[in-house]
Amino acid sequence: MSCPDCFKGAVLDGEPTGVISAIDGAYFASGPAGTSKRAVILLTDIFGLPLKNSKILADNFAQHLQCDVWVPDFFAGRPPVSVSQMAPLPEKAGLKMSFVGTVKLVSNLLPSIPALYRNRSAVVDSRTVSFVKKLQTEKKYEKIGAIGYCFGGGIATRVGATTDLFDSIVLAHPSPPTDADIKAIKAPTAWTCAEDDMAIKPARLEEIKALYADRKGKDTFVESEFRVYPGTAHGFAARPNFAYPEVKEGFEKAFTQAVEWFNKTIPA
Repeated sequence: MSCPDCFKGAVLDGEPTGVISAIDGAYFASGPAGTSKRAVILLTDIFGLPLKNSKILADNFAQHLQCDVWVPDFFAGRPPVSVSQMAPLPEKAGLKMSFVGTVKLVSNLLPSIPALYRNRSAVVDSRTVSFVKKLQTEKKYEKIGAIGYCFGGGIATRVGATTDLFDSIVLAHPSPPTDADIKAIKAPTAWTCAEDDMAIKPARLEEIKALYADRKGKDTFVESEFRVYPGTAHGFAARPNFAYPEVKEGFEKAFTQAVEWFNKTIPA
């Protein structure tokens, strides 16, 4: 499941410094030698590995967390949407998409409908689970964290609800979750939320918080936190437009939130 905002994109500066691995063609940003107790799986937005943002984020997480970071290619080399299909969607809170922009978005995305079906939830979830199992067979990390952005946030939610593969999860403006997934998610979860997110409106976010709160005192309880970043729109943590100071600040604070969450829940 995805949402219209998942299709916009701003490209981060810099060039990736990691490598493409032999494990399902995943991108690998190595932590320092001898720091193999934990690893982080970064699950990308709809653009997958071709957009370098996820690789740069992985490099930065590897540096700040001092651990290995992996970015699986859950689209199997064929992301359903390209950057050239981006439409002028809002990049900060308060901006609205015009009628003409909406028509353009729909027109641009129509050719991608078959590819979106080929990469439906059951398919990308299965590829992700297969990748993590292969990774653990080879690397045997003691703890694995997952951070999912937009489309990848949906994967992190569903895999986190149906398996025990992740010991900690960060969801950055994820595609909309079901109540069942939130009730079943098995790992401590941090939410990085935009002020203006058409995928998860404020009322829905309150419902999600309540679902976590309902687990308090039960065997199914998991720790959670929610942070909403003022002035931001869906996508800001993965594809920020630094022309807006509030978006730049939100992006930087969201990155720090993820680092702090992983250090707290899966310490080195």
